[in-house]
Amino acid sequence: MNATATKHPPIPQEAFDWYDEYAHGVIGRRTFMTRLSTLVTATLTMNVLLDALMPNYAHAEQVSFNDPDIKATYATFPSPNGHEEGRGYLVKPADADGKVPAVLVVHENRGLNPHIKDVARRVAKAGFLAFAPDALHPLGGYPGNDDEGRSMQRSMERAKIEADFIAAATFLKEHESSTGKLGAVGFCFGGYVVNMLAAAIPDQLNAGVPFYGTPAAKEIRKDIKAPLLIQLAELDGRVNASWPEYEEDLKAAKVDYTMHMYEKANHGFHNDSTGRYDEKMAELAWERTVAFFKKHLS
Repeated sequence: MNATATKHPPIPQEAFDWYDEYAHGVIGRRTFMTRLSTLVTATLTMNVLLDALMPNYAHAEQVSFNDPDIKATYATFPSPNGHEEGRGYLVKPADADGKVPAVLVVHENRGLNPHIKDVARRVAKAGFLAFAPDALHPLGGYPGNDDEGRSMQRSMERAKIEADFIAAATFLKEHESSTGKLGAVGFCFGGYVVNMLAAAIPDQLNAGVPFYGTPAAKEIRKDIKAPLLIQLAELDGRVNASWPEYEEDLKAAKVDYTMHMYEKANHGFHNDSTGRYDEKMAELAWERTVAFFKKHLS
């Protein structure tokens, strides 16, 4: 079951745009709610709008934590340049014969929520060793709701968070169940992290799939070596504004990249816990992601 199971009247595009601004700290909750109130009608109530925009994780699980095809647990890893220790959700294919390629799964700007855990299980179900770190581990971990998680992550030092993900990538690549081939997939902030890893640890990352993520710092883009599958949403003006310059730098660095622009899709279209979810585009993007990893990590 997924977010499409909740039926509601058509949601105006402005609502999705305002939610994106709110979710990324451009506007505060009060401004967000005030703007939403201008869209309220007899059928499009505030409750309907919030139900469509806010995540409902109970309606979005695709792979159960007790699915017989996977084995899920948690693991900690050292992060001497970050917060000393990191922790994440580690998921293995239950029937793996020996070592398998590994994929780091990077969450959005709110910690390791249930949706990202579900994505990690999907990765394992596809035959990879999946590891989804929680950037909020130093503060006690994902708190159980996205608003609080977003505030917690915003309070942390960005450089240390990035160092934690670099350490997580090294931990996963060297894991006893890994072949040593490493991929990374991430969403929003996680998409940025995938781009950052490709530039910061070019000799460790073998393939990257950033979903609607901004580029790494310009001065290190020249170091990217891994092939990239870049997934963008047509209606995501904020992230898409960074693409032309990023593409120029990828071409200059002779990076093997492919960009897909998903028609009429919003930022977050792969997240099936909210009304931004586009089932057709999400499934296509995921098919491409799995095929890309199988090609470059085998």
